[in-house]
Amino acid sequence: MNRFVIADATLCIGCHTCEAACSETHRQHGLQSMPRLSVMRSAKESAPQLCHHCEDAPCAGVCPVNAINRVEGAVQLNESLCVSCKLCAIACPFGAIEMSGSRPLHIPANANSPKAPPAPPAPARVSSLLDWVPGVRAVAVKCDLCDFDESGPACIRTCPTGALRMVNSLDIARASKRKRELTLNGDYGDFSLLNLKGGAK
Repeated sequence: MNRFVIADATLCIGCHTCEAACSETHRQHGLQSMPRLSVMRSAKESAPQLCHHCEDAPCAGVCPVNAINRVEGAVQLNESLCVSCKLCAIACPFGAIEMSGSRPLHIPANANSPKAPPAPPAPARVSSLLDWVPGVRAVAVKCDLCDFDESGPACIRTCPTGALRMVNSLDIARASKRKRELTLNGDYGDFSLLNLKGGAK
């Protein structure tokens, strides 16, 4: 049974608190500090985009070193095993995997050996899939549901409007059943996951 975090765009105010909480929580645990979610905006709404922890997990299927595995209903990525091939980010249908990287401690940017020519300046930023920085190894990062924290995902705990919540396969099945019932009855009201907390009767 897969589980993942969803957002209610009607409650999200686009404050980016979830991104900051995600970044800081992972940094404190020695992981890449890049946020595992990204707040997207349209003309009228905003909501964070997160990993859906897919049942078939195409990212895990293409990983050549088995750095991505299903653990207790969630798709987890082991940053220590990542070899920077970027195949998982390319395979993800939701664009929920980004590439990040950190420079070794105490080594300044553009540090050069006297026996080697200086590194070229870093090119202009395009995207995490195309960017490269001399001396920095790219590492794939994706939502891990803060599996290392007993209190659960930091984004859910810190969202000031309660726009984020965890759902699982049973919630999806109940929402789908309720949607079919409403369609059969000719009632095309709001049948989003967040408004079906009671599930189908």
